[in-house]
Amino acid sequence: MNMLKKLSIITFFVLFIAQSPMAGNNENESKSLPLDDIRIFTEIFSKIKDDYVEDIDDKKLLENAIRGMLQGLDPHSAYLDEVAYKQLQEGTSGEFGGLGIEVGSEDGFVKVISPIDGTPAERAGIKAGDLIIRLDEKSVKGISLMEAVKMMRGKPGSEITLTIVREGEEKPFDIIIVRDVITVQNIKAETLESGFAYVRIANFQTHTVDDLKKALIKLKDQNTDELKGLVMDLRNNPGGLLNAAVGVSDLFLNNGLIVYTEGRIKDSKLKFNAKPTEMFKNVPMVILVNGGSASASEIVAGALQDHSRAIIMGERTFGKGSVQTILPMNNQTALKLTTARYFTPSGRSIQASGIEPDMIVKNVTFDTNRENKSNGLIKESDLSGHLDEKNSENDNVEKEMKNNNLFIENDYQLYEALNLLKGLWIHLKKTG
Repeated sequence: MNMLKKLSIITFFVLFIAQSPMAGNNENESKSLPLDDIRIFTEIFSKIKDDYVEDIDDKKLLENAIRGMLQGLDPHSAYLDEVAYKQLQEGTSGEFGGLGIEVGSEDGFVKVISPIDGTPAERAGIKAGDLIIRLDEKSVKGISLMEAVKMMRGKPGSEITLTIVREGEEKPFDIIIVRDVITVQNIKAETLESGFAYVRIANFQTHTVDDLKKALIKLKDQNTDELKGLVMDLRNNPGGLLNAAVGVSDLFLNNGLIVYTEGRIKDSKLKFNAKPTEMFKNVPMVILVNGGSASASEIVAGALQDHSRAIIMGERTFGKGSVQTILPMNNQTALKLTTARYFTPSGRSIQASGIEPDMIVKNVTFDTNRENKSNGLIKESDLSGHLDEKNSENDNVEKEMKNNNLFIENDYQLYEALNLLKGLWIHLKKTG
């Protein structure tokens, strides 16, 4: 290659950097461009242009270079082309197409952070922690996370086969999932037993705080006598918007620090404090978490744990303590760039370590259909000719007992959370 051509490529690349909206934030940095490394880059660029087996478009080569720069930083930084940027915007608003899983990258494969409630992925049996190694028989090794996400998206009604590696399974196995339009049902709320309420947050999105307020008001109206305890379920909640996590935390705190972030640039150093808007003051509260609880979920759990506002129960959380900022470019694309780490009010960094629950409870399953004969002891109901129970107000008690059995069989962690709240309520009544 002649020198003129090489110099023109170097000039083009330097101009490309200089015109980027990311460039020029710091005069000293712009003056210390690594020109020797840029020359090596342009040599590689020109070699590919000249010698690769097929002709490659300049734009594609540069986009691949950008993707490589970002992919090498951490699992969460990425280049978003026009399609990916639009899909991200749809995802944070609560409706998008695909399978319904939040994913990250690990050792070159796609790792499931969490399946989203009520989606094809959850119904098909995808679990937090699963490693996706192939998509429709194509290996994901060596492709970017955004490319893998694109492959998983598609026309509603179409099928895709995911090859999964799961802890505890001897070999990889396939799961076939039918794509659908994913509408995230963000908030689920119900009364477990009289006075004891349950609210599940599936994801932290634009309208999460407003939706949660409405759900809490409804729960309060359902329990007109008094609210004795609240379970907030953040299991398999992969996170979402930082502001939504702050707003949810603020609903249960009257003052104090919720979370703070620290990074290299000035705008990344932020502090978020609670306002005097606490709902359900003095009501005992348990937050359920597990390995699929990440990011914004960990902000909420960490804040309420540090302020002793809630007891955290379940399993250690995912450990995503970094903040990604979406930086729009001039060509309808964007960078998703890790710009800060976040810290709980007491100064704990959650990155890679997660939130340790106050009470570790594994989500085991019990068979409630087995004999329940009090260890072989004979009861009145076992005696021949015993009087039948008279239908009365005890019917309600029986229904509650049946519900509790369902909790044991289907959701042991929730059952334990309910029992803990009952104990806390009794203690509060006795201590006045």
